[in-house]
Amino acid sequence: MKITKNLITHPITKNDQITRSNPLNPVYDGTLSQFDQILKDKLALNDQVKFSKHAAMRLNSRQIKLSDEQIKKLQVGIEKAEEKGIKDSLVLIDKVALVVNVRSRTVVTALDSSGEKEAIFTNIDGAVIV
Repeated sequence: MKITKNLITHPITKNDQITRSNPLNPVYDGTLSQFDQILKDKLALNDQVKFSKHAAMRLNSRQIKLSDEQIKKLQVGIEKAEEKGIKDSLVLIDKVALVVNVRSRTVVTALDSSGEKEAIFTNIDGAVIV
């Protein structure tokens, strides 16, 4: 034992073992905790494209049906817009124009080119053609 400025220290010998009751880096056993699983599920939901009530009404009234392939293209278009920092984007897929809020991944409105001779899009800061 050594006393230095009111501190008592014991020398560590070779035979002393230092153990932790709660390891800082636990061994990962390949399974997700309940919290991790819930977080993963919620993040997956955030990646899905949503349609506002207005957009759903427009798609229905204009008889626009989006196929699974077109939905995948829409997701790709949203990801590209997000990479470029676009907040509200016009996404053109085949002959369908969709205005999307990129951050919330929500389609705001939609129209196709069959009945429109001209169209004006406002409140967008970018366009993606997929």
